Amino acid sequence: MLEFPGGIYAITPETADTERLLSQVEDALAGGVAAVQYRDKSGDVARRHEQASELVALCRRFGVPLIVNDDLRLADLTDADGVHLGRDDGGLREARIILGRGKLIGASCYQSLDLAQAAQAAGADYVAFGSFFPSPTKPAAGRADAALLREAARALLIPIVAIGGITPANAPALLDAGADSLAVLSALFGAPDIRAAAHALNQLFATESEQ
Repeated sequence: MLEFPGGIYAITPETADTERLLSQVEDALAGGVAAVQYRDKSGDVARRHEQASELVALCRRFGVPLIVNDDLRLADLTDADGVHLGRDDGGLREARIILGRGKLIGASCYQSLDLAQAAQAAGADYVAFGSFFPSPTKPAAGRADAALLREAARALLIPIVAIGGITPANAPALLDAGADSLAVLSALFGAPDIRAAAHALNQLFATESEQ
């Protein structure tokens, strides 16, 4: 059974340019990201299937899990390594039945430890809290804080992901508070050198382990 890795959790940008997307993700993988989430909210079913399938194959080359955001059916059809579900994306138990025990299931828990504890009880492999900082991807998202991470680290047995506006400058406080993984989009794929940005973010975990 797969275990969700700690480290940088790369969230893909939404684009119709599949070739560019694959190139960007390959750079992030070469820089050492631990997991990749395919996130595309468009209604283009064919594009989403093509991109997810290509990303699954690419991530397998690097030995890194590819997790599909929100779409259980797409995760199943493309043999992705798992699915990440929000509050309105269906039940965790249904996802486990469909994907099986060998896949990863993550749950967005926003600013709620209660949701996280319920997700853990329902079989989630990891939970995500956020948004910790202003995020260009979700500017209206509610705000979580480091106190929630500290409380969650004491209460939960599964890995904790922090998401929302994370940069190399503000990430250390989240790691100190108990985050096992940092979900990053803009600070990674918006960087002029994606591979270098991934490496710099990864160094935060090396520094944390030395303390």
